[in-house]
Amino acid sequence: MSASSTDPRLDGRAVRRIAYDEATIQKRVAELGRDITAAYPDGELLVLGLLKGSFIFLSDLVRHIERPLQVDFLVASSYGDAMESSGVVRLLYDPETELEGKHILLVEDIVDSGRTLARLLDLLSARQPKSLAICALLHKHIAEHLTSPVQFVGFDAPHEFLVGYGLDHAEHFRHLPYVASLE
Repeated sequence: MSASSTDPRLDGRAVRRIAYDEATIQKRVAELGRDITAAYPDGELLVLGLLKGSFIFLSDLVRHIERPLQVDFLVASSYGDAMESSGVVRLLYDPETELEGKHILLVEDIVDSGRTLARLLDLLSARQPKSLAICALLHKHIAEHLTSPVQFVGFDAPHEFLVGYGLDHAEHFRHLPYVASLE
């Protein structure tokens, strides 16, 4: 699929192609919701979104999970002022919800190197949840630092710089209803 440069949401910028259109994303999110509902038939479920990238995906996803749940967010930083992850993760916003004894579903927009995600899993595991799983909209399958599997994956991501549906470039493009690669 090719992206239309006449899309006013692009502000005159061009994308190489639309990787996943809105209808395809919505269909897959509904399927993930059904899978998650089936995977957690009982117990307390906390859906924990990693901000900022996961907020649109998480919002759509929880509406398809047909069971009681709680939602909270966390903000983590491993970059500081650098362009590459330092591997040292700081929680800039820590979930206020009690984690102990709950099923925790960590929702991520894209799994890339896995460095930050691996460290977050260590931090969250120390709080003694009943279970801890990852749900990602996109997975690049290059996460050599991630030892835990991603249990719920929306799409296998192409090795391109992707934007839209929560993913950004310099805080732009998050609002797009599709996922596209930049020119």
